[in-house]
Amino acid sequence: MATQIDIIDKVFPETLKILSDLIKFQTVSGTSNLALIEYCEKRLSKAGASSFRTSDDVKKRFNLFSTVNGKGKVNGGGIILSGHTDVVPASAKEWSSDPFVSKEKNNKVYGRGTCDMKGFIACTLALAPYFASQNLKKPIHFSFTYDEETACQGAPVMIKELKKRNLNCSVCIVGEPTSMKAVQAHKGCYEYTTYFTGLAGHGSAPDKGVNAVEYATRFINKLLELREELKKREPKNSVFTPPYTTLGIGRIKGGLARNVIADQCVVDWELRPVVPEDGVYVNKTMDAYVKDVLLPEMKKVYPKADIKKEIIGEIIGFNKEENSEAINLVCNLTGDNSREVVSFGTEAGLFQEIGISTVVCGPGSVEQAHTIDEFVSYEQLKKCLALLIQIGDFAKN
Repeated sequence: MATQIDIIDKVFPETLKILSDLIKFQTVSGTSNLALIEYCEKRLSKAGASSFRTSDDVKKRFNLFSTVNGKGKVNGGGIILSGHTDVVPASAKEWSSDPFVSKEKNNKVYGRGTCDMKGFIACTLALAPYFASQNLKKPIHFSFTYDEETACQGAPVMIKELKKRNLNCSVCIVGEPTSMKAVQAHKGCYEYTTYFTGLAGHGSAPDKGVNAVEYATRFINKLLELREELKKREPKNSVFTPPYTTLGIGRIKGGLARNVIADQCVVDWELRPVVPEDGVYVNKTMDAYVKDVLLPEMKKVYPKADIKKEIIGEIIGFNKEENSEAINLVCNLTGDNSREVVSFGTEAGLFQEIGISTVVCGPGSVEQAHTIDEFVSYEQLKKCLALLIQIGDFAKN
């Protein structure tokens, strides 16, 4: 019987090849990932997997959900291996090599998405034939989504279909880069853009115009007041650092010149709630401030003045659960009981929301994610393969 080391030695070269192939697909968020999805589906089909796709409204970006049942008689309780296929942009001018061509050096693989999170996807695909050869009692599912980096746009579409099909899944492993540590919780991440439309005019006559930049400034000041109030709403026994909901202003853009009344302004802002109630509180407060205070003043001068809020995405938090099956499973298999909490958002809360016990655990460090010369080490990839082999063994029981 082959040992775990034997299996890793056998599949590791294929893992590197798959990762190299995946990096070549320039699946920057917002662009089509169809070629990558077709590549993954073809590989999984060769391993005997059954698959279905879901997509955005214009069928440009796709999710893939595939199931390997192995040679045994499965009886439910499936395990989901979840990864997103999109990556953040990369400029070739800033990298020491082409970001979309893998480079192996000093036992590391360099390229956009190696760490976040095509390394994990490569590991799962490399082991698909192994899973297919086993007498599984629990099916193993592969969930690959689009546009996680832009407020998790793809996963909700996938999960809606999972609910419709009433799939029985007991555990989900989201393979985001955690250095193969089990992560049990993270805050939510709500992203918004607010657009201000005023009335342009000469700077010498401010009363005859509606200065969009000034109203945006008042809007921001109100957000900053709420930021201080959120600190007072800190939940007891919060596991996060900082322990309260945070609020940040990322970008403000507006105006043409010092002596021109600005008729346009845009504010990008975000909220990272520790509890959903904080998100409701901030949005209700800001919506009322816009409706009852800012807009009436603007429309007195210019009836067509307006303030519009665009919801870029509202990623729900991933909450700590007592006696989580997924957390306990990964900790037992890795021998690491650290059970960490992170500040970055993932799709984990979406799976948790539909009753699937979930853990975030994958190869690479988040410190390398989104960086110039992003990489994942051989060691991390092999640790991931080791965990997934043990997941396959668990699925036989």
